[in-house]
Amino acid sequence: MKKQPNSDDCFVCGRKNPVGLYMHFYDNEKDEVCSDYNVSSQYQSYPGIVHGGILASMLDEVVGRVAMIEDHHHFMVSVRLQVIYRHPVPVETPLKIRGRIVRLRGRLGKAQGEIILPDGRVACEASITLADIPEELFSKANFELLDWRVDE
Repeated sequence: MKKQPNSDDCFVCGRKNPVGLYMHFYDNEKDEVCSDYNVSSQYQSYPGIVHGGILASMLDEVVGRVAMIEDHHHFMVSVRLQVIYRHPVPVETPLKIRGRIVRLRGRLGKAQGEIILPDGRVACEASITLADIPEELFSKANFELLDWRVDE
């Protein structure tokens, strides 16, 4: 598995975001991105249960990163994210988060993802429609501030 880059300030992958998740992502150099993660109790909703918005953020990130498998600078944005919650996710539980390419063609893409509990049950799943970042936005981005790099 090949490690993907992180930025400084992203809520999900940011290495310097004081309230972020600090997640790391790996890809199989073909069609899948994954992360193994334990969600801290600071991100709970009901006592002991991970907030659904946190789960949606994790899915949005892992599934959106499928566009970066061949090119870690191929940034896409979510156009549509559909999340289906199947089981409550306990905090401080080892989770497997997976994203897979369904189709990447031109400037649009589709992908799917899931969060898997230790017993193998799918806790929640997502389907996403992605679009390339508009060129006018991309050309104005300050990538030095992003500090996009693979940490060793």
